[in-house]
Amino acid sequence: MSKGRDGAGAGGGAAAVLLRYLREQNRPYSAQDAFSNLQREHGLGKAEQLPAASDAELRGLDAQIAALSGQVQELQQSCRQMEAELKDLSSSMTTPEVAKEIKELKKDCESYAEKLERMKSATNHVTPEEKEKVCSEQKLYCREWRRRKRMATELLDAILEGYPKSKKQFFEEVGIETDEEHNVVLPAAV
Repeated sequence: MSKGRDGAGAGGGAAAVLLRYLREQNRPYSAQDAFSNLQREHGLGKAEQLPAASDAELRGLDAQIAALSGQVQELQQSCRQMEAELKDLSSSMTTPEVAKEIKELKKDCESYAEKLERMKSATNHVTPEEKEKVCSEQKLYCREWRRRKRMATELLDAILEGYPKSKKQFFEEVGIETDEEHNVVLPAAV
């Protein structure tokens, strides 16, 4: 064996030889320059002749590659399914969280049941006279609302006849807000 190969084997391989060479030279080298210099000195990088493979061996290797590729695809599919299942499980509630949620819902349910019982057992229900009074007041207020809205509309229309700008601009200048702007609807007449 040559001196270079013995040194390479004893020093830990080609990486150790390269490192030692760069330290000894103490200057920057491109990868190609370092390769060329070490090949001359130590015989590194020479390709060894590989034995030729027969067609039967190549077909056997191709079949083995195809089988392994199929196994890889099956494993990848299985991995994707497991990841999807993990994602579903991660996004769902844990058993302690479900128990806590059930406890809170039962507590809410009990409070609503108590409230319902209080309402059912209450003796201060609205009398028919009180209900009639409230309904008649609502009719009165709605009638007054319609009357005032009609008067305001007539007055604004009269002003707008001689006004040079649009109705919208006038409303903005004066600061008038309409029911429609606030999505307010007058209750239907009963």
